[in-house]
Amino acid sequence: MRRHSDETPSAPDLSCEIAGVRLSNPLVLASGILGTSAALMVRMARLGAGAITAKSATRLPRAGHPSPILFDWGHGLINAVGLTNPGAEGMAAILHEARKELAPMGVPLIASVFAARVEEFVEVARILAAAGPDLIELNLSCPNVAAEYGEMFAASPQATAEAVAAVKAAVPCPVIAKLSPNVPDIARIARAAEEAGADAITAVNTMPGMVIDIEAGRPILTNREGGLSGPALKPIAIRCVYEIARVVRIPIIGTGGVLTGEDAIEMLMAGATAVGVGSAVAYRGLGAFRAIRQEMEAWMRAHGVRCLAEIRGRAHRV
Repeated sequence: MRRHSDETPSAPDLSCEIAGVRLSNPLVLASGILGTSAALMVRMARLGAGAITAKSATRLPRAGHPSPILFDWGHGLINAVGLTNPGAEGMAAILHEARKELAPMGVPLIASVFAARVEEFVEVARILAAAGPDLIELNLSCPNVAAEYGEMFAASPQATAEAVAAVKAAVPCPVIAKLSPNVPDIARIARAAEEAGADAITAVNTMPGMVIDIEAGRPILTNREGGLSGPALKPIAIRCVYEIARVVRIPIIGTGGVLTGEDAIEMLMAGATAVGVGSAVAYRGLGAFRAIRQEMEAWMRAHGVRCLAEIRGRAHRV
């Protein structure tokens, strides 16, 4: 009997590392998407997410904005949830419960912090750090609560640096700065975050926008304006990641409009180390992570790519 000498090609290596924390694949559940309970976070890990970001926590509980808070406008989503969360102590309990199941699975947990003042960032970060997350993300860039909180930290290199430096001095785990696309020079903000001690950058948050119901003659969202995500955000996010990758050495979690494996490959070529996934769950369902990962593997096989390092930053080398 003839024996087959050809072996099945090994699967491409999709693993990556953020600030010493290993991910089995680069797909990170973005903050605000299903990171609201321990059960949901564990479920998304089982469905293929390489890391899980919890919803941003504030010092005190927030009810958020009244409905409607989310609208699909045909080219993406616009939302103004308003940072609904159970407060720092409540979120710490959720993180502790989630970590008990995520740690044995090898899926890192990222806590997320939002605050109005540097001292508040430190206070909330300390509370969440006690729950044992692998990393802490500073949400310096939420576009939907400006009326309550004023100018976002991510609008200023100095404010960004102050928040990052203060939290870095207060917690034992790596710190990620989440930046906004709605600034004149995002590379300058990212460089300030790195110089202040940030271990990684998440780029980007949603982009402020508005959709008006022309029959009613008023904005669709109760908050009037909201954050744009989904396909329309992707070219903006790609440009931001590309510009940041030119000036920093720390890892970037490229986030914004990633719906397919090809989108994720594009984000990596722009210079991202990992890829945030959020709106894809709304478009493709809970199987989005597994589908994107399979599409990435198929593309890598077809192009003879063995690991992510072979394509990371490729757009900078032409």
